[in-house]
Amino acid sequence: MDWIWKAILIVMAGTLLLRLAGRKSLSQMTLAQTVIMIGIGSLLIQPVAGKNIWTTIGVGLVLVITLMVIEYLQVKVNMFEKFITGKSKILVENGVINEKNFKKLRFTVDQLEMKLRQQGISKIADVKWATLEPNGQMGFELMDHAKPVTMQEYSVLLMQLQQLKSHFGIPPYKSPSKNAMEDMDIFSEVKDSVDKHSSEALQ
Repeated sequence: MDWIWKAILIVMAGTLLLRLAGRKSLSQMTLAQTVIMIGIGSLLIQPVAGKNIWTTIGVGLVLVITLMVIEYLQVKVNMFEKFITGKSKILVENGVINEKNFKKLRFTVDQLEMKLRQQGISKIADVKWATLEPNGQMGFELMDHAKPVTMQEYSVLLMQLQQLKSHFGIPPYKSPSKNAMEDMDIFSEVKDSVDKHSSEALQ
């Protein structure tokens, strides 16, 4: 029964160690974080194979402390952050592909197009900036003509339209009455139809 308490202790210690290491998902991890997480995962299984459980937990703790020191140095020393994490790389600038960075990153146009499609972007020419982030994710900024309208822009446009209408004496738009809205409600129409058929079937 020795393996039961070891398994429970491994789960508890592993949870605590990973909690200390941070909450980032795998896609958000830096290279150092990924290496240490893999190392912790490999270590946690060792006690089941007969290795000393306290040594394993101790080594895991050292790995987490090392990760915390690395992250602290990344915050304090810009050169260290650049060495460990790397910097964002420009893939597209003003609708033009940066072929030099594509070759350095061993990135293909097909991969870029796949990422663009996932963001609902249909043309590379519509992309003002596209960057590959250190965690492997991509960042995008669209050209002005391709950006969706924001609520602020919509509100300004609506206010200007109302001012034009009042200037030319056009009466303001009146929202439909409650009864009219109910008549327009297609879900109410379906419900009324179902209720009508149900009542007819009961009769």
